[in-house]
Amino acid sequence: MLVIRFFRVGKKNQPSFKIIITDKRKSSTGGTFVEEVGFWNPITKEKVLKKDRILYWISVGAKPLPSVHNLLISEKIIEGKKIPVHKKPKPKEPAAASASAEASADKKAMAGKEKPAAEVLKPETQKEPSVAKAMEDKKPSAAKAIEGKEKKKEDVSSEASAKEEKPVEEKPKELEKKKEKTEEKKEKIETAEKIKKEK
Repeated sequence: MLVIRFFRVGKKNQPSFKIIITDKRKSSTGGTFVEEVGFWNPITKEKVLKKDRILYWISVGAKPLPSVHNLLISEKIIEGKKIPVHKKPKPKEPAAASASAEASADKKAMAGKEKPAAEVLKPETQKEPSVAKAMEDKKPSAAKAIEGKEKKKEDVSSEASAKEEKPVEEKPKELEKKKEKTEEKKEKIETAEKIKKEK
């Protein structure tokens, strides 16, 4: 696909651009292009555009990149609306207003999630209503199943807390291997020194 784009030339801090027709897949810095159709120097405001060649390439299917498109519209070579090239920064809110808004949002979220005091202070020994109902109905299999699930949950939570409490330590075998390796290195160094002394 052909595009109309800028090709930067000129010295450092003195940019000037060739307007070229090139393949979109090729780099604009490569220097290979199909045709040069204009020139633009933003410092001296000099513009040289070949209107007939630009219109020909657009009719063939070449699409101008947004910055070139805006230049062609300002020079009245093509008609249409300019494309915004640079993103506009979002308006910043005052820090105090955003902080107070966040605090009020947090309070509202917490208000919906709060539990009644009776539920929060429920003793651990008190059984769940489902367990109590199962026991009242004298269905031992259901009661045992529910209690078994509760025990599994407690076991899993106790295992997780036990894992968190244990510090991560290296295994004794790994420590022994490290010691052996260091001792072997020391022995090799000592034997090498002895050989040097003998010579």
